[in-house]
Order: sequence, then C-alpha cells, then structure tokens
Amino acid sequence: MYEAFYGLTSKPFQLNPDPSFYFGSKQHRRAAAYLEYGMHQNEGFIVITGEVGAGKTTIVRGMLDSLDQEKVVAAHLVSTQLDADDTLRLVGAAFGLRTKDVSKADVLMSLEAFLISATGKGKRCLLIVDEAQNLTARAVEELRMLSNFQFGNHALLQSFLIGQPEFRQILQSPHMMQFRQRVIAACHIGPLDVEETRAYIEHRLKCAGSTGVPIIRPAAFEAIFKASSGIPRRINSVCDRLMLFGYLSGKTEFDEPDVEEVAREIHEETMGSTTQVGAGLSPAVPSPYTQSNTAGTGIDGGFSGDPVALLASLNVQQFGERLGRLERSLLQLEKINSTTLCLLQQLVSNGSQIAQPAIESEKTNA
Repeated sequence: MYEAFYGLTSKPFQLNPDPSFYFGSKQHRRAAAYLEYGMHQNEGFIVITGEVGAGKTTIVRGMLDSLDQEKVVAAHLVSTQLDADDTLRLVGAAFGLRTKDVSKADVLMSLEAFLISATGKGKRCLLIVDEAQNLTARAVEELRMLSNFQFGNHALLQSFLIGQPEFRQILQSPHMMQFRQRVIAACHIGPLDVEETRAYIEHRLKCAGSTGVPIIRPAAFEAIFKASSGIPRRINSVCDRLMLFGYLSGKTEFDEPDVEEVAREIHEETMGSTTQVGAGLSPAVPSPYTQSNTAGTGIDGGFSGDPVALLASLNVQQFGERLGRLERSLLQLEKINSTTLCLLQQLVSNGSQIAQPAIESEKTNA
C-alpha cells in the first residue's frame, strides 16, 4: 500500500517469516551456528528457544533453503498438543510415509526402513520440530527413542527442536534427564538491543529497496525499541504501522512523537480507550498501560503512561487477564462452597429437630 510512496520494491516489515530479510544479529548468528554444528554432528538433538517473534522460524527456513536436497532429506513438523502415537505418525507423514490406519509398530518399522534406505543412498535425514513447547512428555520420549535408530555406528536421524522459553523449563524436569543427555547443543535467542534494533530496521528497509527514504531519527529508533522490547516481530508491527501512518499523513521523516502516536493508536484499537470491568480484566487487576510512576493517570483507568511501552506490555496484559479470570473463578468457587456448607448445616439442623421428638418418645415409652 505504501511501498510506492517511499520508493520501495517490496514490503519491508511483513509479519510472516521471510529468509530473504534475515538479519544476522549476534544471537541469531550464534543460533545459526548451532544448527550448522548439529548438521555436522549428525546425531542427538539441537535445541533452539526464543520468545514469540524472536526469529527462530526465519533461521530455520534460511537453513532449509541452504540445504543440498541431494544430500539431506528434511522433514519440518509443527508440534501440537498430541499424544505420543500421534506425534510419531506426524513424523512419519512428514517424511512422506503412509501412517493412516497403520499400527504404531508398523509406523516404527516403516520409519526405520526409510531412514536406513536414505542412509544407504548417502543421504542424511533431518527432523525439525517447531513449537516444541507443545510436546507432551511422552511425545518427547518418543522422539528420544527415534534417536536410537542406528545403521552401523551412525545415527539415522538428526533432530532440531525449536520452541518458546517454556520448553527450557520442560527440559529441566527430572524425568527429562535421559533426553537432556542426548542434547548436544542448546541456544536461547533473546531480544535485540537498541543498536541492533536500529540496524535491523535499516537492514529491512535496504532489502526492500530503500534509497534513504523514509528518514528515521535516533529518538524514533529508541522509541521503537521501547515499544517492541527488541523482539523482531514486534518491531515489524510497530514499523509497519509507522510507515502506514507516514503514508496517510504525507510524511517521509519520523521522530519520537510519531512512534508514540502510532503506539497510542495500536493501544486504542487493540485494548480500547478505557479498561472496563467485564471486558477481560478484573477490577482488582490494573491495566498494564497505566504506569504507577507516571503522572496523569485518569480516573477511568485509561492509558496515561508512556505509550512506547505499549507493545512491550502485551504479555503482561495477557497475564493480567489470566489472573483476572482465575480470581473470578475462585470467587465463584468460594460462593458455591459457602452455599453448599449452608445447605449441609440446614440438613443437619433439620435432622436434629426430627430426631429429638423421636428420642423423647422412646424415653416416655421406656
């Protein structure tokens, strides 16, 4: 929409991963090196973790594009909350095997035969599991068992597990000890710093054919960093909206107030101008956009803090919503328990009143 206005040949800040826009920050180069190391080792597991939108998938796709299809057979699997048997079937299907209406034993035999056949042809088999944090413990164990397939002294399958930070916590569980022993390298991708954020934005603009337009001032780069917390996908979201804002207002130069205005617009569109009871937040849970250390907080609970902290607080907002729902659930449970207790007390009281005349009657007859 705005590409022609800025003289660009493509959209620079699309949200979908695109290897052609890959930016090699220090952490991304390290993660890519770990994947390359894993390819040379041809055994065990490589684990790559990072926040949502940190660029994990972009690195993986870049690696896949660089593979020699004559030498490597790669299967890319996006994990979901499935049982171990279903995960095993997905692995087989990813390698092109028939798994529907086939027993687990037959799936395993077919997988082993396929891996041996590929190895015999001089090819290496690579399994990439994305969203690994969704794997159940049994599914992880099933993947570990697949790593036991060998042909002579060579492992038949190399696996890369790509997931969000919680996958690191899953791997630290006591029952994951055997799996951890098979992990030959692990890397975590953190957010970009201020300088890397600026370099990232300039890199994507250059890849999109920019010849110096738009002009982004240093203060605007810092504001974008604060609004995105240095997460690439969030940077893309802020910058894409900033470019649209400039196009609609005829601007080719951006400064800090422009970023603040864009952040405020995103807040109003996604969260509303006020935080209302019953809209997902409990009254006891304050809006994350109302800064306690910033003057000017409105009575209606609307945003009056630093708008550039908007996108960085999205995960806090989600956490607050969950706490609000949990609090309301606990209150409902407390009411149910209180009502049940009152009913039990009434039943006991009524039972005592009924039993008392019967006891008196028995005493009189005696």
